[in-house]
Amino acid sequence: MNLLFNKVLLATAMVLTLHSTVSLAEKSDKSTVMASIQVDEENFQHHYVKVSGHRIHYVTAGQGKPVLLIPGWPQTWYTWRYVMTELANNGYMAIAVDPPGTGYSDRPDSGYDTGAVATTLHSMMTQLGYDKYAVVGHDIGMWVGYAMASDYPASITKIALTEAVIPGLAPAPSIFVDPNENIFLWHFMFNQVHDLPEMLTAGKEKEYLNFIFDNWSYRRDRVAAETYIAAYTSPGGLRAGFAYYRAIPQTILQNKQRANKKLTMPVMAIGADQATRDAPQLTLQGRATNLKGVMLSECGHFVTEECPEQLMSALLPFLNQ
Repeated sequence: MNLLFNKVLLATAMVLTLHSTVSLAEKSDKSTVMASIQVDEENFQHHYVKVSGHRIHYVTAGQGKPVLLIPGWPQTWYTWRYVMTELANNGYMAIAVDPPGTGYSDRPDSGYDTGAVATTLHSMMTQLGYDKYAVVGHDIGMWVGYAMASDYPASITKIALTEAVIPGLAPAPSIFVDPNENIFLWHFMFNQVHDLPEMLTAGKEKEYLNFIFDNWSYRRDRVAAETYIAAYTSPGGLRAGFAYYRAIPQTILQNKQRANKKLTMPVMAIGADQATRDAPQLTLQGRATNLKGVMLSECGHFVTEECPEQLMSALLPFLNQ
């Protein structure tokens, strides 16, 4: 599971130096250790806001400087519950959003390229009264976070991006790869095909999503898979998720333009040693003037749930500095 995009990126970026990447935490028994952060969901407040006529769901915890938390696919705001708790305990206002098409947010027919989603989420934050805020994005949330930081640099104070490579910045992966790599790659092409994924997953949504959670996680018992399965098996759930992948060509064109200017706010790129490893840092190398790389130990793709303690040990100092 430790080969996600890594060989592809390393083949094109061997001249890059990675001395800033650090490893966090001691090894632990993945089958018995559970997250030590105690979550009290009674402290979470659910809200809705209308942006361009579409309802966006978000959840808040704490008081203080705002931090926007953007989940990836196939998850929802709920993946941030540990992070929200720790942010709230440390003087921050955590704002975990269901991006368009996910969770309890509306599922419009279009607008899933990262430029459109970035505009939606920035508009949401503006409506909430925040003209400056930090961003943390995971998976597709990393794509959207990068777009927000590039398109709205005056508003984004800091950004932490984890467990993805960014279309248009990273080289396209080969279709002829080792099966251990392909387990992380096949869905990019499958999800982009129009209509076929919906036909093949109809009535098999749970099996399809469990395959993802089973194969992308290292500590599977920590991932709230049933919560996400319920969200994505609701009417239109998978279709909207697929729409992010179907918008990749448009996102790539946008990112080629964004690549002409570097991010100037502090940027932290976070990978997991059992998933993307240092690919997040590689995809951002040369794209930011102040970039730090972190690698989490004994952790799979779903870092917000599999290793939230390690994640927060990197994230809090970054936000506090």
